[in-house]
Amino acid sequence: MAGSDSDAGTGVPRPAAVDDLAGKLSDLARTLQHEDSVVATLQAIAGAAVGTVPGAEYAALSVVEHRREVHTRAGTADLAYAVDRVQYEVGEGPCLSAVYEQQTVHVPDMTVEERWPRFTQRAAELGVSSMLSFQLYVQEDNLGALNLYSSRTHAFDDDSAHVGLLFAAHAAVAMSGAQHLEQLNQAISVRDVIGQAKGILMERHKLSADQAFAVLARASQNTNQKLVDVARYLTATGQLTHRTPR
Repeated sequence: MAGSDSDAGTGVPRPAAVDDLAGKLSDLARTLQHEDSVVATLQAIAGAAVGTVPGAEYAALSVVEHRREVHTRAGTADLAYAVDRVQYEVGEGPCLSAVYEQQTVHVPDMTVEERWPRFTQRAAELGVSSMLSFQLYVQEDNLGALNLYSSRTHAFDDDSAHVGLLFAAHAAVAMSGAQHLEQLNQAISVRDVIGQAKGILMERHKLSADQAFAVLARASQNTNQKLVDVARYLTATGQLTHRTPR
């Protein structure tokens, strides 16, 4: 029927809306491919979520590392960070439920929601009236959630949940790729700085590569520092925190 983008009562977008959503998700994928860091990728995801999921005014991305440390890595406004922070402080809320228990959590009206009373009261006081959270990814002991907020009650409907799930699936792939690239770059950086430190010791003390590495390892053990930190100190200052070999 003209004027409607979804089939009545199903929450499933009609073809025109499907085409529009497919275009937005394709644009998102292309945009995220060009981001050069995890932080930039997450910020792009948060911004795109507001423009893609019906009803969303603000968005934030929460990350739980080792299933314990929870923090917000990206957000579209100070309000999103503030509401996320309330959940961490009181230890309850839609975001934490989405991360640990359910794929999608919907709060139509903060003022009548009874599942997380300590959170919903403070969220309403901050100006958030409804919320939609999606489990974004589960990777070993690291978890994530996409949190969408609105100042209006009942801002999110079936279409919001449907579009949000599709969006979260695309975002999770991009986020996983960005994290893998970051880890690879970190590994290369560590290898390079250790190689530079070994080169300094080899040239200065006429050591073999294995002997130079052993010097770094002893310095790491004696000072209770990571080997890469010892290597960085040596390349920056020319000095070991351990006595140099004879």
